[in-house]
Amino acid sequence: MTCIVHLSDLHFGCIQPSLTEPLIEAVNAAGAHAVAVSGDLTQRARTSQFRAARAFLDRIEAPVVVVPGNHDVPLFNPFLRLARPFARYRRWIDDRLESVHDLPGAVLVGLNTVDPWRHQRGRIGEGGLALACAAFAGGPSDRWKIVVAHHPFDQAPGSRKKLMRGAGAAAARLADCGAHLVLSGHLHSWRAEPFVETRGQRRMVQVHAGTGLSRRLRNEPNDFCVMRLDADRLTIDRMAAPPGATRFDRIERFAFRHTSMGWLPGGAT
Repeated sequence: MTCIVHLSDLHFGCIQPSLTEPLIEAVNAAGAHAVAVSGDLTQRARTSQFRAARAFLDRIEAPVVVVPGNHDVPLFNPFLRLARPFARYRRWIDDRLESVHDLPGAVLVGLNTVDPWRHQRGRIGEGGLALACAAFAGGPSDRWKIVVAHHPFDQAPGSRKKLMRGAGAAAARLADCGAHLVLSGHLHSWRAEPFVETRGQRRMVQVHAGTGLSRRLRNEPNDFCVMRLDADRLTIDRMAAPPGATRFDRIERFAFRHTSMGWLPGGAT
């Protein structure tokens, strides 16, 4: 069994300080093989915010897979945004904007979906898709194939933010390359369900984590999730700290199983 923790949208510079220690404790208690952080580590891409994010990541005991979010490029420094948008992210977080990580029973591919020319809406490039497909083509055939990106590849109707450009075609391409699971954030809202339907089969599962630490909530609690991947079954524990809470506890459990009909819900409690 492979265990992965998914965090998103920490937004250092606009956090709830009382949740920092509880989040670190809960993440480390999961005993994960890896922790995926799907972008927006900072609120305004300032050096002090990246330093705080770096200090937080350094306290995570498992290997960390991280990708940038749209808040991780400068908004109020036009020169830096245009000339070197990821300079501070590369300096403090990871020099790689896209990366491949091998785990016991799984491979994670981190993709950069940030468009420095736009404030919120993302984009997915051919280079990232090719990287993911190449990573998924190698290794054991029964390992889990997972994408980590900031922007979702699918959103619920009525979302306040625009879906990133090329999301539908990119999701189909990833499914064709054998991806099982897509982890994203950006919306500050929770969602876990199968998507990308072909001939009646749902071909991948997507998980949108909310915000782990930010004060900017969307009528949902601060949360993250713990995923356990075992053969053809995926179990997801949503861990949350409602307003006023001083710890993260499981508030929902989701289960999916892979069948000849694609991904199906396997019960939730």
